[in-house]
Parts: sequence; C-alpha cells; structure tokens
Amino acid sequence: MTTAPRRQGRGGRERILAAAAQLFAAQGINATGMEQVAEQAPVSKRTLYAHFRTKSELVVAHLHDLASAGHTLGSVLTREDIPARERVLALFAPLPADAAPVRGCPFIDAAAEFPDPESAVHSYAREQKLLMVRLVTALVTELGCREPAALAEQLVTLADGAASRAMVLGEADYGRHARAAAEILLDNALPDTD
Repeated sequence: MTTAPRRQGRGGRERILAAAAQLFAAQGINATGMEQVAEQAPVSKRTLYAHFRTKSELVVAHLHDLASAGHTLGSVLTREDIPARERVLALFAPLPADAAPVRGCPFIDAAAEFPDPESAVHSYAREQKLLMVRLVTALVTELGCREPAALAEQLVTLADGAASRAMVLGEADYGRHARAAAEILLDNALPDTD
C-alpha cells in the first residue's frame, strides 16, 4: 500500500473532514481508524488531533458538515423556493443517477454506531432527527393539515424507513414506495372542503 504525500499548510481541517466523509461512507464510522483519516487527508496525526481531540469530535463535525452543506434529506425542507407539499414529498425523491452508492441516513447510521444516548454523536444525531420533525410539522401546519405533529412523525418515519431500506437493498429509488404512502397521508390529513 502506498502512502499519500504529506501536505503542509492550510486546509487541514477541510481535508480531514473530506477524508472522514469518504472513509465513513465506504466502510462505516467504527471501522475507520483515526490513522486512516490522517493518511487519507493527508495530514500528520498531530494535525488531526489538533483539530479533533477525539473520534467523537470528528464524527460530530462530519455530521454537522453534512447538515450545513445540504447533503442530507432534511436540507430540502428549508428551501423556500419549493411549495410546502413538494418539500415534504422531496424527502422521498430518488438519488441522482450519478450519486455514490446508497448509504441511508447518516444520522441513523451514526446513532447506530454510537448507541449510548448520552454520547455526543448520538445526541447530535437525535437533535437532527428532532429538527427534521419540527420542520415537517411546520410544513404540514402551513398546508392546513389536521393533527400536524402526528402527521409529521408519520412522514419522517416513512422517510427514515425508506432511506434505511434503500441502503440495505441498494435501490436508490426505493423512496417511491414511501412517497405513495406520504401522498395518501397528506391527502387524508387535509380538511374536507365540502
């Protein structure tokens, strides 16, 4: 195995996060060692630990990076250029044809690999899942749906389930099944117009 040349200078944190994202997606978080991340970045272990004292810090930063860059299911929920109903249904959109292999929800994956509910990683994943349900609740409230909190929980459960099944089955368009159910839930939650 050849080692990558060490790079000096700025951008170490960004290279570390990019390397972590690639390795976590390819082999999982727990199977990825900090030395692997440093080698892939490429940075010295000293630089790696100067930016991230622990692997948990690296994982939380990675998840935060995914969320803030709009690389998660929930990113479409805040787009004001899309009507509310379409934002909700976009949770079930297939991945682009040129997308990387289906990996499911990074927050569910991280929470599964850090099962202690008090761990920083699990806590951050939980915060993101709670944010997702709040955003969906706001959208279905905007649509005038009955029982918006319960409906939002049902819709995010469908989205999470579809993401998980898409990963397990390797089917990027698996969300089509959940979308059909989501459309029925939305239609049935709208007030009668008679």
